[in-house]
Amino acid sequence: MKNETIKKIITSFVIVLFIFFLDRITKILILNIAEETGKVDIYINSFLNFYLVWNSGIGFGLLSFDDNYVYNSITVLIILINLIIVYLIYIENGQKRYFLLIILGGSLGNLFDRLYYNAVPDFIDLNYKGFHWFIFNVADIFITIGIMFLILSEIFNYKKIK
Repeated sequence: MKNETIKKIITSFVIVLFIFFLDRITKILILNIAEETGKVDIYINSFLNFYLVWNSGIGFGLLSFDDNYVYNSITVLIILINLIIVYLIYIENGQKRYFLLIILGGSLGNLFDRLYYNAVPDFIDLNYKGFHWFIFNVADIFITIGIMFLILSEIFNYKKIK
């Protein structure tokens, strides 16, 4: 195996693990607060609060169902998407590879929770003048950032091709 390939694998592994563990640490801290106090309802300022909710759907609480069949089907679909992302990371050499790694790190964080807790703990509550955005977690932030940069990358590459 070439040194360049080994370096690529190690770099990829470190990026994914860093994101995964950052997500795990924040969730463990919030879950510890919930265990000690019985709930998490922390007012930071008029824009940011921490409020623990359990999400059985996908990102931002979308597609939440109580039916185990639907939940398990979504989980299998997420695993398949993660495998596709791993393949895309393998064949990609440019900046898109890093965006895919960011998405994978976040996705694995949430997948771990789906498998371990049967739901994902979300706790970051952004609001403005009474309007609350979906409650989310650190993994969701990385998934969203990765997808946004991936889309922007495609737009800029599309303009270069034309």
